Amino acid sequence: MTELIWDGKYDDAGRKVAPLRVALPFQTVETVNESAQQRQLSLERYTTGRDREWRNRLIWGDKKYVLPSLLQEFAGQVDLIYIDPPFDTGADFSYEVEIDGQDFVKEPGLIELKAYRDTWGHGLDSYCPWFYETCVLLKEFLAPRGSIFVHLDWHAGHYAKVVLDEVFGRDNFLNEIVWWYYNKFQGNVNHFPSNHDTIFWYRAGKEFRYAPQTEERDSPVRQIRRAWDKQKKAVVNVKGEDGKVLYQESTTRGVDDVWRLSMLQPADETENVRFPTQKPETILQRVIATASEEDNLVLDCFVGSGTTVVAAEKTKRRWIGCDIGRFAIHTTRKRLLDLPGATPFVVQNLGKYERQHWQVAEFGEAAEAKQAAYRALILDLYHATPMTGYAWLHGTKGGRMVHVGSVDAPVSQGDVSQIASEFKRSIGSGKSAPKTNGVDVLGWDFAFEMNETAKQMAAAAGVDVKWYRIPHDVMDKRARDQGDVRFFELAALSVDSKVAKRKLTLALTDFVIPPDDVPEDVQRAITKWEQWIDYWAVDWDNKGDTFHNQWQDYRTRKKRDLQKSASHEYDAPGEYTVVVKVIDILGNDTTKTLTVKVG
Repeated sequence: MTELIWDGKYDDAGRKVAPLRVALPFQTVETVNESAQQRQLSLERYTTGRDREWRNRLIWGDKKYVLPSLLQEFAGQVDLIYIDPPFDTGADFSYEVEIDGQDFVKEPGLIELKAYRDTWGHGLDSYCPWFYETCVLLKEFLAPRGSIFVHLDWHAGHYAKVVLDEVFGRDNFLNEIVWWYYNKFQGNVNHFPSNHDTIFWYRAGKEFRYAPQTEERDSPVRQIRRAWDKQKKAVVNVKGEDGKVLYQESTTRGVDDVWRLSMLQPADETENVRFPTQKPETILQRVIATASEEDNLVLDCFVGSGTTVVAAEKTKRRWIGCDIGRFAIHTTRKRLLDLPGATPFVVQNLGKYERQHWQVAEFGEAAEAKQAAYRALILDLYHATPMTGYAWLHGTKGGRMVHVGSVDAPVSQGDVSQIASEFKRSIGSGKSAPKTNGVDVLGWDFAFEMNETAKQMAAAAGVDVKWYRIPHDVMDKRARDQGDVRFFELAALSVDSKVAKRKLTLALTDFVIPPDDVPEDVQRAITKWEQWIDYWAVDWDNKGDTFHNQWQDYRTRKKRDLQKSASHEYDAPGEYTVVVKVIDILGNDTTKTLTVKVG
């Protein structure tokens, strides 16, 4: 069989090199659309060890870790896979930000740039092995009657077809579908304009789901189309001048392998969310209707703007959507929240488990040596000088002390207490002693209350604490070598609360984003603090298990104003933990925890 060959496809013994298969546990960071009754049942199932009820899943993470982790549970169980992988268009990971009617293109973040480099860094020489490894893993997900649709364009479609033949088998190739977007308007080019994409359809085995589709027939007789709209009949009588029926003409036709479906237009405020790679729902509706049934499981590991999972939700399919882009996950969540009666779903990531795997792979198994090497790397990337003799203070920079948080757990109030205590003992005790009262705390994750309660606690101890997030890119050697790693200070959220008997009212009063994380053109357009916020949600009774989205408000193309207050009436008096989550216009999240007593 003819195949594509690239460096590293085979090992020295002539065996194909398998994709990375590190299975890691998922962490649920948010539950959406779950009622109080469903939440209680879920808690009971969890504490008793019983199987949980199915929840659709929206996962933020790199597919090279996400797919092997999902395989443990879903090998051979997915009925339909649709993927729309990066096209090498230059816009695969960018998105538009709108502020008071002005549009800004947000360039890819470092995580997305890493994904782009991994995929297209060496052109087709890197794309082909990347695509091959993806397909090998996806094949193992397919149920016996399942199938996969792969959406591509001219950049790599012909090479991808050869890879797909190799992985899924030429005999399992069903269709090359041409999506002709007849309403795409292009400027002058010195060749025929490109007005179509290609979708390859492969089955898992000889038995597969196929439901033929119909569409309105093209016809020069416009009366037929109007008659169809009015009568909803399958045929139209075509009459002569004397009024006699000459023949009957069908108003529908069977769908073939050329799909005449329009592109999304900028003026479409119903569906278009301004995600550069967004595909119209009509494509996914047809794919899902053709190759799946109600309650079947649909998987998309390049979820992008969320069109696949939105179409699956509307047609009562179960779904799993994954993406490496944080903004893609945020965009998809908003689209799902816009659907009336959408079923509950969870937002997940691999969190500390991905970092633990990286730490062992990078620095080895030995605990002390591993920890020391990890801290040395983080301090070097932060441009800090290492110091010894302390348990909680690990370096200095610009007269301030530096603490490096663990990969295993978020920085907590307890950590801050230990940092402050050791800081006070260290004053004046040697050449490494701090020259100011400042400590920079670097962490992968931070407990909910860190920006408020812990900062107040540190201030009471006479310590000026600043929080900096350790970026995901420290795990990418190429990003480190190229100097792409940057540490950003956490945003600060202010919320007022008022209680009247059993009613709690929350009001957002301020939101500050450190300017280093914001493009200059966006900074210049911001005149009010609320313009930073794209979405906010409240968990009125947090149980410490996960953030439950029980109320939310967000901006859409039609609704640009954001509600800044929200109220909730409790069923019973008592003390409640309330968590507020804000997503800014760049897709980053900030949380604040409050404890309230209602009577």
